[in-house]
Amino acid sequence: MDSNENYKNKPIQEEDLDTKQERSLILHNDDYHSFDYVIEALMLICEHEQEQAVQCTLLTHYKGKCDVKKGSFSYLRPMKQALIAKDLKATID
Repeated sequence: MDSNENYKNKPIQEEDLDTKQERSLILHNDDYHSFDYVIEALMLICEHEQEQAVQCTLLTHYKGKCDVKKGSFSYLRPMKQALIAKDLKATID
């Protein structure tokens, strides 16, 4: 087996994801939640001020997604899970 093949088959470990590389928490648009619901979620979960939460909500609505927070994977993961628990679509890139 080639060493490249061995590397490709290695499962990704959480500690591998939590390097010093800055990541982005992305909120994706949906057609189900009100602006107020999303704004409140961003203020509660991501600790946004109201103005920032409104801007992120508008960007998400019109562009389809918005980078709502930056940080390490381990910093963003609980926020992503909390947004998903509120039935919002979120990913970490």
